[in-house]
Amino acid sequence: MLKQRKGYRRGYPVAMLVGLEDDRAVLWKVFSNVVKPEKTVWLDGTWNDLKAVYNFCESIVNALRPTLKEGVRSIILASPTRTDYVRRFTNHINGHHSWLVQGSNKATFSEATGPAGTLSEVAALTKTPVFRRLVSETTSEETENLVEILEKRLNAANQDTVILYSLKEIEDLILTPQKPGKPKPEYVMLTDKYLSNSREKNRMHRLLQIAANRNVKTRIVESESPSGLRLTQLGGMVCFTKLE
Repeated sequence: MLKQRKGYRRGYPVAMLVGLEDDRAVLWKVFSNVVKPEKTVWLDGTWNDLKAVYNFCESIVNALRPTLKEGVRSIILASPTRTDYVRRFTNHINGHHSWLVQGSNKATFSEATGPAGTLSEVAALTKTPVFRRLVSETTSEETENLVEILEKRLNAANQDTVILYSLKEIEDLILTPQKPGKPKPEYVMLTDKYLSNSREKNRMHRLLQIAANRNVKTRIVESESPSGLRLTQLGGMVCFTKLE
């Protein structure tokens, strides 16, 4: 699923993989078909230097922010065996960034054992059944959180909540500047089957790209997952809004 091939379509974003090493953290974006390097954050000191580790962890969080804003909130942390790097990073998150681990729109973190600092190491790691299961479980938990938000919006009978189901309606909302006091698009969710079966893929990809450029979170969900099955019941694609 995650093998790199030249010229092969990368697919859609699934998760972020963070390889925590002795002297750096390497961030990889996990797509449905490939894994791509995203950014390297260097540790200016050692893991025994508390100030250096604090600054290091802050830099990792800042490096994750763009992907989080896109709507991908599944994060897999990997480190070599017999190290406590993942524990120390998650302690930092819990202590200084509770917004990442609390609330219905929280990120989902999981841990993988093994180095993920180089392309060859990542290739070996992502081929393992354990890693694939980890990706599936982590993304399922994340998308279930999103569907929980959607269900709350569906059950909120007020004029501030707007749920759209058709491509045309969603396009109109995202492409047209909204007046102050009107609901703004917050999230676009769709299943991978809805996208692959669409007769207007270019139009769909253009909409998703414009949505991302305008800070509207987007998420493509596996159609066979519990969240995907619920989206399919709603037509396969939804957009929900927030009032600013």
